[in-house]
Amino acid sequence: MPRARIVIDRDFTVGEVPRRLFGSFVEHMGRCVYTGIFEPGHPEADARGFRRDVLALVKEMGPTVVRYPGGNFVSGYLWEDGVGPVAERPRRLDGAWHTVETNAFGLHEFVEWAREANVEVMEAVNLGTRGVDEARALVEYANHPGGTYWSDLRRRNGSPEPFDIRLWCLGNELDGPWQIGHKTAHEYGRLAQETAKAMRFVDPDLELVAVGSSNRQMPTFGSWEHTVLTHAYEEVDYISMHAYYQERDEDAASFLAEAVDMDAFIEGVVATIDAVKAAGKHTKQVDISFDEWNVWYQEGLQTDDQPHLVARQWREHPRLIEDTYSVTDAVVVGTFLHSLLRHGDRVRIANQAQLVNVIAPIRSEENGPAWRQTIFWPFARIAQLARGRILRLAVESSQLATTKFGDVDAVDAAATWDEESGRAALFLANRSLDEEASVTLEVRGLGVTGVRDAEVLTLPEGGDRHAANTQDAPDTVGLVPLRSVGLEDGTLRATLPPLSWAVVQLDVART
Repeated sequence: MPRARIVIDRDFTVGEVPRRLFGSFVEHMGRCVYTGIFEPGHPEADARGFRRDVLALVKEMGPTVVRYPGGNFVSGYLWEDGVGPVAERPRRLDGAWHTVETNAFGLHEFVEWAREANVEVMEAVNLGTRGVDEARALVEYANHPGGTYWSDLRRRNGSPEPFDIRLWCLGNELDGPWQIGHKTAHEYGRLAQETAKAMRFVDPDLELVAVGSSNRQMPTFGSWEHTVLTHAYEEVDYISMHAYYQERDEDAASFLAEAVDMDAFIEGVVATIDAVKAAGKHTKQVDISFDEWNVWYQEGLQTDDQPHLVARQWREHPRLIEDTYSVTDAVVVGTFLHSLLRHGDRVRIANQAQLVNVIAPIRSEENGPAWRQTIFWPFARIAQLARGRILRLAVESSQLATTKFGDVDAVDAAATWDEESGRAALFLANRSLDEEASVTLEVRGLGVTGVRDAEVLTLPEGGDRHAANTQDAPDTVGLVPLRSVGLEDGTLRATLPPLSWAVVQLDVART
């Protein structure tokens, strides 16, 4: 039986839990917007066309910030197409996903939806085919009170009050040759620098995210971040990270350990940021926006017509990359959230991609139901319970052998402590496919008085690690009570089932 000993101490913390760590992503891609969050005529649609069943699941899941409108889509997007009377908005070809964009849903609709969902807007500007002037015009349209061309146009379009969007992405994945408007690091760094300056001339209180590497495997990874930040360090607040993972060749052990790669990726970007800071004698700190992450099965991509990324037909909102997630995927997603928490002193924003239908925790059908995928549950619980301070854990764990990463901890963990509510939350994953894991938690300085609750997501009856939630069986996989947990003399002992993710809430003395 794998064993893990974990020690936490109230005096050893990473920092405050950044609430923007629990973000999501809505792109004009596939069915994320159309028949996802927005479907006029659906039995659950309100007068604005927002699906109330999807909204209810979004609120239950608890994202705090949502990035919009892309993604690859934004690099060819004309934001003006999505404002004004819907009947007068142009239909456009979207080269990113080879679809037809109707523009029936745009900035006003998204801001209104975000307010309904109680999430912060994270707006991306097009630095692929456009540049400085279009970006500053969008800031004026969104945030200026009135009395100017763009702000008065917003008022005429039905929004007298500014949208007050604080958080902005300076483009998307422009290091990638697939991107519309692909640039070198030098070209992008200068453009980001000048765009940031111009946007702040309109509104000085913006927070700006520069584009980092599209993934750790990019040939320019590291040098891209260094060059971009050498140009734009003083003008930006964050640099982005993107990472997607999948199981390959039935190597479940390596897949369950992919958070090891995420840890290394984050730490590599932090090192590059701090090298530029030192070399440039900067005093401010740039942090990380991990604004795309998830499990994504890029081999065997699911579309309506063929197993390729893009169905080569010009159609409205075709099915694109609608992955169905398993128990195994949910445990891996839990460990990714642990990694983000462990690095919460530098990863200040994170966005799971995407929110609905497109590699998403929530699925919906046109004129049909909406349901939770397996990966919904770790996100929902951590977003709900990870509050206060992130605890710095000391972990001694049995090791599991993997092909990709060598020996890794059998038990992966993260924890938080909220002094105000008198609650500590321990998040655990057992990576073993076939053995229970014994966990001992020693708590120092927190005065644990009891176990408030304990839940686990694990294999359903029959033990199928590929079990998933579907339209016909939406509750196959979920959280159930963790029975094998107890507290004695301030020490918590728990037994985790094979292939499981668990959360244990502890009552602690308020100080």
